[in-house]
Amino acid sequence: MEKRDQATYDNYIKALMDISRAITSDLFLEDLLKLIVLVTAKVTGVEICSLWLIDENEKLPKIRLKATQALDPEYVKDRSLDLDEGVVGYVVTNKRPIAINDVLRNPMFKEKEMARKLGLVSMVGVPLKLKDEKIIGVLNCFTSAPHAFSNTEINLLSAVANQAALAILNTELMVKTKVIQEELETRKMVERAKEILMHRRGMKGDQAFRWIQKRSMNSRKPIRHIAEAVILAEDIALD
Repeated sequence: MEKRDQATYDNYIKALMDISRAITSDLFLEDLLKLIVLVTAKVTGVEICSLWLIDENEKLPKIRLKATQALDPEYVKDRSLDLDEGVVGYVVTNKRPIAINDVLRNPMFKEKEMARKLGLVSMVGVPLKLKDEKIIGVLNCFTSAPHAFSNTEINLLSAVANQAALAILNTELMVKTKVIQEELETRKMVERAKEILMHRRGMKGDQAFRWIQKRSMNSRKPIRHIAEAVILAEDIALD
């Protein structure tokens, strides 16, 4: 392997290691996505790196721009494409990378105004693919000078994208697990608070819940906070 290829390989390995460490971290999803584009841009030396994720929370799923390391944050807001639209849609639909030598001449590329403004020329887009072949997004890299992405570069970038997909999935699962745990803890607290009110005030279960709910609405505080206050008052009374 030539020195240049070896250096490229070493850089990508470092990127894989950086993203791998994120898998076991407690980063929020937004921070993780920023890390991925920053690391990828750094090791590849590209002008812009952007990351799109599929949003399945709508009747017709969209793919949304979620992070980029070199554009105005306002550009990222509310930018979405259909799953079969543009270069990003092509990568999602075909589940494989695409390299374009000149984005301004490619009919699939939708952001020609942006490319002209920023002086972008070549790009490569790779899918964020999980082990079951499910595609969750696309990682794009743009250069400011003509560049023919080699198979080695595309394969290494695909490895980075797949590792990023795993990190994203892990973060989403952690968030869901945390939300579920918090919901369960809230239910337990509310049940405990209901028992206290039923015992102290002679309320029935549904009356106790409505009392907690009404206090929550009137004070504009989460129902969990009201339940905690009831439990704390009971603990103090028993001391």
